[in-house]
Amino acid sequence: MIFNPSSIPEVLVIEPDMRGDHRGHLMETFRADLMARAGITATFVQDNHTRSRRGVLRGLHYQIQHAQGKLIRVAIGEIFDVAVDLRRGSKTFGRWIGETLSAENRKMIWIPPAFAHGFIVLSDEADVLYKATDYYAPEFERTLAWNDPAIGIRWPLVSGESPILSAKDASGLMLSQAEVYD
Repeated sequence: MIFNPSSIPEVLVIEPDMRGDHRGHLMETFRADLMARAGITATFVQDNHTRSRRGVLRGLHYQIQHAQGKLIRVAIGEIFDVAVDLRRGSKTFGRWIGETLSAENRKMIWIPPAFAHGFIVLSDEADVLYKATDYYAPEFERTLAWNDPAIGIRWPLVSGESPILSAKDASGLMLSQAEVYD
């Protein structure tokens, strides 16, 4: 595996090694020893799988308590994946990192706890798989506005159209109003 730091050093873009032949391929998507050498020593307690269609934007989600670190990959399709630093004392507070993840490029992204996370689907559909470091706790879930101009995420909107949002995601708070981490 190759671990590449992003412009927010704690967020890593991971390129797994894939071996294949005429029968197909094998790709390791998680190895605790290699992750630990790259600084990811988290224990994962929950796996999630979402399927969404083109133009669906999920996020930006986080849990104000029981913060979740996430290891994200795409099994089918393509997404633009985003992490926003919500650590008030961080030099990168309020900054975002975006990465295209796809079944074809096999890239994964590690998003530590205390970051908001979201993605938009670029392909006809996408299956997104992610490991989480804490359990889903709906009472602590918060949503940051996907289109907050103070953050300025450059979403690759499909054909310039508005994204497809859930009611929860459509009513996300601006960073200036949101609960963040100290």
